[in-house]
Amino acid sequence: MDNRKRLAFAIVHFLQEQLRCGGLSSDAQESLEVAIQCLETAFGVTVDDSDLALPQTLPEIFEAAAAGKERPQVFQGPDRTPPPEEDLAEAERLKTEGNEQMKLENFEAAVHLYGKAIELNPANAVYFCNRSAAYSKLGNYVGAVQDCERAIGIDPGYSKAYGRMGLALSSLNKHAEAVAYYKKALELDPDNDTYKSNLKIAELKLREAPSPTGGVGGLDIAGLLNHPNFITMVRAPSHSLTLSCSMSGMISGSHNPMGTPGSSSQSDLASLIQAGQQFAQQMQQQNPEFIEQIRSHIGRSRTPSASNDEQQE
Repeated sequence: MDNRKRLAFAIVHFLQEQLRCGGLSSDAQESLEVAIQCLETAFGVTVDDSDLALPQTLPEIFEAAAAGKERPQVFQGPDRTPPPEEDLAEAERLKTEGNEQMKLENFEAAVHLYGKAIELNPANAVYFCNRSAAYSKLGNYVGAVQDCERAIGIDPGYSKAYGRMGLALSSLNKHAEAVAYYKKALELDPDNDTYKSNLKIAELKLREAPSPTGGVGGLDIAGLLNHPNFITMVRAPSHSLTLSCSMSGMISGSHNPMGTPGSSSQSDLASLIQAGQQFAQQMQQQNPEFIEQIRSHIGRSRTPSASNDEQQE
């Protein structure tokens, strides 16, 4: 059983107990509910996963630690005594089975199998790196980053771990960090074309982050106003009629607060961008989730590739 899931389940169970106990403000209750949802999503657990329960609750484990009592270890790190030969062989078998599940696109099964292999031999960087690839396929980029960190900690010269870390960080829009990891991957494997391509994409996205025409939080207002995804979103029924009419007018050029209708002059364009900036500032304050959704739509035009990095070891 994946010990990360056991730990996440224990935390979720603890937070649920705090909600049941009452005595919390409405803001505190809402914060705990959000934290529970985030943990469940990130680790793929729910409060009903009773098979993940430990013999002791999290408070009991904490109290035992605070009192200096010994307790069973939930996870043993790479510095433990080397596993027996039969455990090493079984771990390799589980890894191979996990690789087969990856080929079949059964990514959840692959995560489980790699996790079992890690339990038997947590000093093997390949197991963590392979599981990071499975996590990325499931959209769990935070888990992928954590596994790459473990793999690099075990084997600092493991180029594939740096490459997969770059992919996960790029998916989290952490392009500056992704660039650093791609560069390290290329230092270790200078002929890898996938790393070269992904490095160029990450560097391009990093350069695009600060808008040359101004904006809110790196949002390119000029590009936003003309982007088809944004036009579709602001005209969607899920947004207010005022928003749709206002932005549709700005995009079509029929509504220019500082120029004549339909004007295409440079001053009118500057006025349009200025109006867009003011609108974006207001939207950032009133509906930051919408702005993030826009960034997500615009950012889908170029994504890093894992083509030559798909092969599991």
